[in-house]
This record gives sequence, C-alpha cells and structure tokens, in this order.
Amino acid sequence: MYFQETMTIAEALRTHADVALVLESYGLTGCTRCSINQVETLAQAANSYGVPIDALLASLENLF
Repeated sequence: MYFQETMTIAEALRTHADVALVLESYGLTGCTRCSINQVETLAQAANSYGVPIDALLASLENLF
C-alpha cells in the first residue's frame, strides 16, 4: 500500500501528482492548500468531512 490513514495530507500529496484531484473529488478541497496539511492525517481530514476513510484510501491506491 502506498497510502495509510496515519500519513499526513502533505505526505500523500508528495506520493503522487494526482492526489489533490482525488481529495478534491471527495470534497476535501481546502486540504490541498491549507497549512494544516503538514500535520493533519488522511483519517482526520476524512473524519472532519464525513468521508469514509476506506473509500478514500482505495481511491488513492487506484492512482498506482
């Protein structure tokens, strides 16, 4: 697996060029530009926006 729920959004963004597109498709539009992405995890962001973390991770994994 390339993505884990405990990784920060910033780490995820560095993993693949299209991570921002996946996050935005789930309504996590502010997460790609906000400075908190350095400390907020994928799980925290998903929880804040009511996004199922399993679905988000599966979509991110589909980038590879």
